Amino acid sequence: MLQKEKINAFVELGKFLSQFSLDNNTQNEAVLNNNLFYDDFINLIELSQSHNGWFTPEQVYFAINSWAEALTEENLDKWLSNYDFSNVQPKTVGLILAGNIPLVGFHDFLSVVVSGHKVLVKTSSNDQKLLPFLANYLISVNSELENYIKFTEGKLENFDAVIATGSNNTARYFEFYFKDKPSIIRKNRNSVAILTGNESHEDLVNLGEDIFRYFGLGCRNVSKLFVPKDYNFENFFKAIYEYKDVIFYEKYSNNYDYNKAVFLMSNFKLLDNEFLTIKEDTSYSSPISSVFYEYYEDLNEIKSRLENDADQIQCIVSKDAIENSILFGQTQKPKLWDYADNVDTLAFLKEI
Repeated sequence: MLQKEKINAFVELGKFLSQFSLDNNTQNEAVLNNNLFYDDFINLIELSQSHNGWFTPEQVYFAINSWAEALTEENLDKWLSNYDFSNVQPKTVGLILAGNIPLVGFHDFLSVVVSGHKVLVKTSSNDQKLLPFLANYLISVNSELENYIKFTEGKLENFDAVIATGSNNTARYFEFYFKDKPSIIRKNRNSVAILTGNESHEDLVNLGEDIFRYFGLGCRNVSKLFVPKDYNFENFFKAIYEYKDVIFYEKYSNNYDYNKAVFLMSNFKLLDNEFLTIKEDTSYSSPISSVFYEYYEDLNEIKSRLENDADQIQCIVSKDAIENSILFGQTQKPKLWDYADNVDTLAFLKEI
């Protein structure tokens, strides 16, 4: 099967996904196989929260819209233009996926298929429905893809390479279990924001998107702020007030109440706006409903520290305070060429 045929199938998937949004699902008669998939996909979106309590329709629609924007012929061609897969001998690549946010493993799935390999997917118990549905749509567009896509519920077997995502603890297991296979093993990472005090209200509102999207469950969510000495958080709290309704979601609210109580019982000093606590802490990983912060006096020291801790960092967000940082509000809108953990998945797949 030619790579171009695979690309075309994913472009059709992008067109299919572009019909769905939180405010208005609009059926496009030009989209392939809507009669088989359109209504069922709406039902699946609405039922996603019953499969995973964090997968509210709003969050699922956001993930769908992000992939609809990514899966265009222009984006796919731009992404793949730097790679030559003409000499790839198809192998079976096992995927062990996370389930913290909707369709979090789709990029790995896409990468394996378009690189010419076969994919064997073990989904997370927290996200078992969405990716198989989209895979079925792809197969309906081009039946040859059935020879390249397989899902398994049991033990991962009969594969040549693996891409596995998990916690730092499970990563140690993965590294031992897959030691004889080419692999990418992903561990816990967090994202940070560097503030200078010169951010506009709009910048800080956008930072709220980086904090609250997917309730803060993703590795691309900002969980730590670096702020200048004597930084006044008043403008920050004014800006993120736009996200106040997050507290009305029960799972988030329960986490807020629990984590705030733990902090207070430990006599930690907190800043609190009744839906987010911020706490001075040197760690990168904060619990749900909380963000850590740390003061700095020299940006160069922060830059050096983040370079040394690169294996713990997924994204750095700032308004040009540091090189290669992401603008506020963009962490959950990665491009196809923005690789998780800065590991070039296609380069890995090209060489196995």
